[in-house]
Amino acid sequence: MEVDGRGRTTVVLCDGLACDGFAWKYLQPALAEHHRVLHWQYRGHGASPLPPPGVAPAIPQFADDLAAVLEAAQVRSAVICGHSMGVQLALEFHRRHPARARALVLISGSPGHPLDTFHDTSLLRRALPSLRRGTERFPRLAAVLTRVGVRSGLAMEVAMSTEVNASLLRRADLQPYFTHIEQMDPRYFMKVMQAAAEHGAEDHLPAVDVPTLIVAGDRDRFTPTWLSRRMALEIPSAELFLVRGGSHTALLERPEEVNRAVLDFLHRRVVPARRRASP
Repeated sequence: MEVDGRGRTTVVLCDGLACDGFAWKYLQPALAEHHRVLHWQYRGHGASPLPPPGVAPAIPQFADDLAAVLEAAQVRSAVICGHSMGVQLALEFHRRHPARARALVLISGSPGHPLDTFHDTSLLRRALPSLRRGTERFPRLAAVLTRVGVRSGLAMEVAMSTEVNASLLRRADLQPYFTHIEQMDPRYFMKVMQAAAEHGAEDHLPAVDVPTLIVAGDRDRFTPTWLSRRMALEIPSAELFLVRGGSHTALLERPEEVNRAVLDFLHRRVVPARRRASP
């Protein structure tokens, strides 16, 4: 757990799958100028160890882990900010621990079942069982292939040419993502992907009763923009901010715009309310 900044409002950063904080490179320091920022890591991610044998990862489990993190940090409630899979986590956290969610910031993510809409097709969901079986049967081969893909630069080239806006994103900002994937147990990576694929919080959207900002890149292919538009319609009083030319890494492609939108949202809809509640 990493804590930066000082302030009366705590903002918790929740990563995507196989992410170790790379997406927050620009937003985290901007937030820390005005707020207390807490970045934590899921089981099997970053510095967090793998769960005990037999304990399968699940989004509700991660949500309960976050509640334990807030308890340890002596934080009663916080703004839950999630990127990619972190959007599912943030919504599930609000469902399970509503009193601890002061507001939600949902960035480049789906409310659930993300493999059903990846690139606007269910192909990845249909392929996942075979991918999991192959990884479980040949874990060393999977690790070697991952290492070769990362160290040869092939993974970076594929991402830069097909998944992100290469005219806006610096390669150095994306490299930590691949470095972290290389270090992960490929079997656990697949298990978490399966957990995300099976989880859905779509039914909870109308029950979200806290200020909510939804940030989406208008060129996102991982989680197509229509998902963010739908969330904005179904969450009462939600705001939608579209990042022009932004992909799934809009946080890194147009950081000034995203930082400004998030800070403005917190100033207008979160911090003033908290101050009015103070004696």
